[in-house]
Amino acid sequence: MSAIEAAGSSPEGRLSTRDFNRVSAFVRQRTGIKMPAGKHTMLEGRLRRRMRAVGVSSLGAYCEHLFADQNLADETPHLVNAVTTNKTDFFREPRHFDFLTDAALPALAAHGTRRLRAWSAGCSTGAEPYTLAMLLQDHADAGGPDYGILATDIDTDVLAAARRGIYPADMVAPVPVRLRQRHVMAAQDSRRREVRIAPGLRAACGFAPLNLMDARYPVGSPMHLIFCRNVLIYFDLETQAAVIRRLIECLAPEGYLFLGHSETISGMGLPLVAVANTVFQRS
Repeated sequence: MSAIEAAGSSPEGRLSTRDFNRVSAFVRQRTGIKMPAGKHTMLEGRLRRRMRAVGVSSLGAYCEHLFADQNLADETPHLVNAVTTNKTDFFREPRHFDFLTDAALPALAAHGTRRLRAWSAGCSTGAEPYTLAMLLQDHADAGGPDYGILATDIDTDVLAAARRGIYPADMVAPVPVRLRQRHVMAAQDSRRREVRIAPGLRAACGFAPLNLMDARYPVGSPMHLIFCRNVLIYFDLETQAAVIRRLIECLAPEGYLFLGHSETISGMGLPLVAVANTVFQRS
């Protein structure tokens, strides 16, 4: 056993309370993600992947490796990828997409929007931005404005998967048949049980890394639609409010912000008007 492993080891390969506190504080500072004591076992499991990847034999040794000055910058992206949660589905929380097509898109068209900009913040492996692309393409084909979609996430691994646009065949079951026939391609080898998003939709979505803890979001021109759903639940209330304020700075006048159904802006005093369940319009 190396000297670093001996110094950092904890009994039975468990993550010591000291190391849990060090890592959880660092993760919260870097990503905003809360790591309360109840996440101890979960964090252990996530860190074991990195422990093996860097070639040490204990979680204590991994923490010593992580916080060594010469390793911290290189290891941080891998740590972030390991601890983020990436639950996603096509047409998740479908009432949001009903509101989008029935109310938001007609209203934006009536305002004279010539090129519609949408942002999926916390896009995970891409199901949300590709869902948006299917609906915005339909809208464009029916005479609506051209569109572009920015999709961002802090996890570089899920961004790589999103760019590929390849999914298990059963994952696209929530996509309406009409849209599936038009925008989803089955694998030529049926034994692979995979599908891929059509090239036109993949080209409409730009994927980029972005940390919502940054002081500003360099997303270019104001967005008409921002989807930031089921991301804020991992932050404390102060961080949630700060993130939403920065999102509002990126939202066009009369633009729409979509949050997850378990998320709220109650008591935050923000320049937003509720127009549907967890859908808000900039006032």
